[in-house]
Amino acid sequence: MSSEDQFSGAVKPSPVNAAAADADAATGHRSLEDVHGSIEVPHHQAGFWQQWKAFVGPAILVSVGYMDPGNWGTDLQGGAQFKYSLLWVVGLASLMAIFMQVISARLGVVTGRDLAQCCRDWAPRWTRWPNWLMSEVAIGACDLAEVLGSAVALNLLFHIPLLWAVIITGLDVLLLLGLQHFGMRTIEAIVLLLVATIGICYFIEIFVLPQTQPGFVELGQAFLNPRLRQAGMVYVAIGIIGATVMPHNLYLHSALVQSRRLQKDDSSIRRALQFNTIDSTVALTVAFFVNAAIMVLAAIVFFGKTGISVPGGKFITFSPDSDWIRVAYLTLAPLLGATAASTLFAVALLAAGQSSTITGTLAGQVVMEGFMHWRIKPWVRRLITRTLAILPAVLIIGLRGDNSVTDLLTLSQVVLALQLPFAMFPLLYFTSSKKRMGKWKNGFFLLAAGWASAILISFMDIYGLPDSLKTAWQVISGGR
Repeated sequence: MSSEDQFSGAVKPSPVNAAAADADAATGHRSLEDVHGSIEVPHHQAGFWQQWKAFVGPAILVSVGYMDPGNWGTDLQGGAQFKYSLLWVVGLASLMAIFMQVISARLGVVTGRDLAQCCRDWAPRWTRWPNWLMSEVAIGACDLAEVLGSAVALNLLFHIPLLWAVIITGLDVLLLLGLQHFGMRTIEAIVLLLVATIGICYFIEIFVLPQTQPGFVELGQAFLNPRLRQAGMVYVAIGIIGATVMPHNLYLHSALVQSRRLQKDDSSIRRALQFNTIDSTVALTVAFFVNAAIMVLAAIVFFGKTGISVPGGKFITFSPDSDWIRVAYLTLAPLLGATAASTLFAVALLAAGQSSTITGTLAGQVVMEGFMHWRIKPWVRRLITRTLAILPAVLIIGLRGDNSVTDLLTLSQVVLALQLPFAMFPLLYFTSSKKRMGKWKNGFFLLAAGWASAILISFMDIYGLPDSLKTAWQVISGGR
């Protein structure tokens, strides 16, 4: 028996066979069944824009997770502490994210299964529980970032004490139920409008306002001269990677592409792969520019400064221990003024947190249904995940006070990075297999780019593990 047969177990369907797809449907274990095959796709000979309208969407939903409070926290910390030195990490992580999301969409289109289902059906049986539990840890870590981001937003908007704001975020399960009546596309359009507003403001500051324009030569040097020489840079770099290449998004994307009612002929599959590749590339490129802008503005406003004066005579002092996410609105102050900047930043941060909450809930359903064939109501799933995220936040903020949000955000993203290999390697194995993908297996470019990304991320995880464990303990214990 070949090593592939040993890995794949007894289940040997032909993924590109229409009869096999029908048999899968008969099992009754489709993930996200309510939206599975719910969107009609025009004939593959239809015009470009007609097909684009049908296929656009899954990558936008996924990209929301690439602009969540976890990303904002790591980008802000990187810019404030190391100026532009980690900008190359943002660029590299975004490029690797594009490769992995394209491959994830490819798996869903060709096999008619999501990654969790493939792991259940084709990986050894003993891996099912560990893989599911690690996926849940990753989703919980991501939700911790949404809790903290939403809490900071409530604190800025309504001056609610941070500890109480964290507890209030548990009520977002009611908000989720209410918003679902408007439909997913309407919700995401509103959220993306708010995040795009932040992006436009940052663009104006970087390219128009003279007082916040960066040195573009220095930016170019930061991109072309990658280094991790200063203490703490590896830990923040791993956090940026975890915030960007999120493991649960690999499960989610492979399920979301199945919301399109795809034909199984070669021409239709080819067009679906092409449009999902365009969708992923465009959405994640936009996310990269937003994240890069956040880091650049944080570097300009915070790096090397002891503090900043705001209208009203108040002076905000900076230090290496500053909670950067809570003063991040100051990056918009040169354009909007401190009051308007605080409001806009808080609303966008709240929107990013809530939109990522929606995608996190969907990802939780995918991994639970895919790995374990368990189905529970979305609001129950949301309540469980949010409760598990609130508990550590309440505990650490209660013990250490309010000045621990950025530390917790970065720690949550490091947890995501450490879990990434357990999602990436099965994804790459399945999509590189002719047995599973037939003629649609990864070509040379995706094969090389995907495996290089997975190996590099795994190396950084291993290299930075001692520093990660040390810093994690400091965050939890309150030491320095």
